[in-house]
Amino acid sequence: MPLHDNCHIPVTCQPYQDRVDEPPEAGKPEDRFMRTSFSLSLAASALALAAGAAQAQNVDPNLPEYQAASGVSGNLTSIGSDTLNNLMTLWSEGFRSFYPNVAIQIQGAGSGTAPPALVEGTAQFGPMSRAMRGSEIEEFEARYGYEPIPLRGAIDALGVFVHRDNPVECLSLQEVDAIFSSTRAGGADEAITTWGQVGLEGEWADRPIAMYGRNSASGTYGYFKDVALFGGDYSPEVREQPGSSTVIQGVAADIGGIGYSGVGYGTADVKAIQLRGIDGECYSTEDAPSGNYALARFLYVYMNVDPNAEMEPLRAEFVRYVYSQQGQQDVVRAGFFPVVQMIADQDLELFGLN
Repeated sequence: MPLHDNCHIPVTCQPYQDRVDEPPEAGKPEDRFMRTSFSLSLAASALALAAGAAQAQNVDPNLPEYQAASGVSGNLTSIGSDTLNNLMTLWSEGFRSFYPNVAIQIQGAGSGTAPPALVEGTAQFGPMSRAMRGSEIEEFEARYGYEPIPLRGAIDALGVFVHRDNPVECLSLQEVDAIFSSTRAGGADEAITTWGQVGLEGEWADRPIAMYGRNSASGTYGYFKDVALFGGDYSPEVREQPGSSTVIQGVAADIGGIGYSGVGYGTADVKAIQLRGIDGECYSTEDAPSGNYALARFLYVYMNVDPNAEMEPLRAEFVRYVYSQQGQQDVVRAGFFPVVQMIADQDLELFGLN
């Protein structure tokens, strides 16, 4: 999706928008999530106010400590984003420390696998590193009569990684677009195929750029296309990888490589470069919560929540765990940014758990 005409900083519009289409019609009675979610786009300003804590990766002290409840048991299945695999595992392990008899199965084949799993009822959780598309929501709604609701459990900075020995420090989104796309919708005059075209000298000047990215089933693939490629098309030269870690492995093994992945997957063999903002300054992934880093997004876990029924204790307690001190400490351990109490309170209300 191209950036909105009045949106020049992607983090303040695109990543904090919760559905990839136009806002719903006013007054739609069953649309209790969407009536609120577009107002949550304005929550970016509140996230910015909390940036001091989030940038330091501190968990909001206003979030509660999780306390075990009675009567919680059963099995859960999560199918969806590879980016969220590590985080879902940490959440599951933390949750099971309170409820050892609960079994949680996690499959991470890409965000595109989450909507059909929720529609078919083969998963209770659908982790996605992008917002659901309008067509995916419509398919779910056609089956159930209401829309799925996303739990916004963490903030991710999508890193643009290069080999650790690469001297490049900062690129603009237009340069990133000219490297990865065939369309150059960001406005670059020519494709960037060598490191010398972004200012590197000496042995780097003529060194070709090798691009690594995700496959089309990945929400990261779609998000990067929408924001970093300005809605354009990928170059056929991009080497598609099945997972976030394999993108990093590809770049680590290729001195001329560049790739995109969730920042939590970075290793000592690669480095995440800074991205130039509209003010001309370069910002790192640590600036994601403030809205200055261009490639920031919520990480979602979509769920089937009947608006006319009370959520069963097993899923309800899992949601409460995610929005607890322990759950958000798991977010930090996974390499992402924790959300603040305001986001937790809004989502708990949507789930009927406040």
